[in-house]
Amino acid sequence: MKSELVRLFQTLPHPCGYFAERTAQNLVIDPASPHLAQIYAAALDKGFRRAGGHVYRPHCDGCRACIAARVPVAEFRPDRSQRRCAARNRDLELRIAPARFSAEYFELYRRYLAARHPGGGMDEPDVEDFARFLYTDWSPTRFLELRRGERLLTVAVTDFAASGLSAVYTFYEPDEPTRGLGTYAILCQIELARAGGLPHVYLGFWIEHHPKMDYKARFRPLELLGADGWRRLG
Repeated sequence: MKSELVRLFQTLPHPCGYFAERTAQNLVIDPASPHLAQIYAAALDKGFRRAGGHVYRPHCDGCRACIAARVPVAEFRPDRSQRRCAARNRDLELRIAPARFSAEYFELYRRYLAARHPGGGMDEPDVEDFARFLYTDWSPTRFLELRRGERLLTVAVTDFAASGLSAVYTFYEPDEPTRGLGTYAILCQIELARAGGLPHVYLGFWIEHHPKMDYKARFRPLELLGADGWRRLG
């Protein structure tokens, strides 16, 4: 990123979403910058991530637990468990749709949050929350739908950038726990990136030994961003 094109802001401390006893802060690229669409791919390569119209990365005082992670798609090979997951879901059809609101999307999103995050403040979303969190006017976002017939089971909110695909958020049918729909969505994103000649799938942030983040380490090789650049997770 060219520093003359953007300004960075630091948020005020706020409760950490991963460690109850900690506070968090983010670096945010100026959300009013007219260059966000142009610099987004480079921002992903520098460890930033998008939520709604904000492109950010953690910058917490005394904590560097959140580490940007990505999969180099040309080298990825699914392990035995991931191959089984793909086989379980071969009855699903992948469709690529524009990022937009629909009652069908919102109902699945609402039920997913109620099942996965009960009482956490996210489990009663409204229509504005859906759009504000998942996409914005400038973002290169598509909704990857996984359907069995016409029944919608998964939406993987995915940004298509020159540096790769960014897995922004995935919500799926909570009544189908044996399918491994979250894992399958990532496998689909990796194959889409491979087919499109894109080098990476960005998985957001990884935290070592954190139960909510363990699944990311199963996608090998996994690259983590450190002070000396991207390196492989051993």
